[in-house]
Amino acid sequence: MTPYVRYEVADGCATITLDSPHNRNAISAKLLTELHRGLADAATDPAVRAVVLTHTGNTFCAGADLAEASGSAAPQDPAAAAAQRTQGMVDLLRAFLELPKPIIAALDGHVRAGGMGIVGACDLVVAGPKSTFALTEVRLGLAASIISLTLLPRMSPRAVSRYFLTGEKFDAAQAEQIGLITIAAADPEAAVAGLVAELRKCSPQGLAESKVLANTVALAGFDAAAQQVAAQSARLFGTPEAMEGMMSFLQKRPASWAE
Repeated sequence: MTPYVRYEVADGCATITLDSPHNRNAISAKLLTELHRGLADAATDPAVRAVVLTHTGNTFCAGADLAEASGSAAPQDPAAAAAQRTQGMVDLLRAFLELPKPIIAALDGHVRAGGMGIVGACDLVVAGPKSTFALTEVRLGLAASIISLTLLPRMSPRAVSRYFLTGEKFDAAQAEQIGLITIAAADPEAAVAGLVAELRKCSPQGLAESKVLANTVALAGFDAAAQQVAAQSARLFGTPEAMEGMMSFLQKRPASWAE
């Protein structure tokens, strides 16, 4: 079976590539499992000093696989499926924060919904000129529940209110201004190479301990709120309004409440 995530190590850096362009690198069960495996491999490999997370296609990550989430891909108990997806996403984001090596997100494409949570979980983020961002959950009858765990520590409070509530799209320059990304780069490949070169000057122990310090507040907030937002996410996915929102997206039509 063709992998959805590719993993390569060279020159002390592990590159994890989201490679599921047929569904815009959506967070399917398969992609989530393979991404977990890549992070675990990087964590235990003494040759890896840093991780670069990147993508193929014009979308970094479109968020949850709505075909799976809506039940249209395979019949299953909706409540159990929602709980499983929710816990899987919580575990994934925490794995990013806990990884004892810095993670650089290298983006030059669209980032939506759950993909935004992955961006928030990375230590450094470089976004190229093709990058756009949006928290589209609110337009589907959902909320940015799980991903708020990594976005709230990054984004400015006013930006959180605006983009959580409107679902509108913004570019890399705005993402840098509100704290979501580190660098909006005309040449993202060169910017990532520059960051990797700087990280190679640092000791493994120094990087691991410094990452603990940098993420102390984020992890404390994560653990305090994870159960609450997980319950909200699982509840919302099973509501008629959310089902209408997801089906309208899959059917490429306006939702019943949209003007």
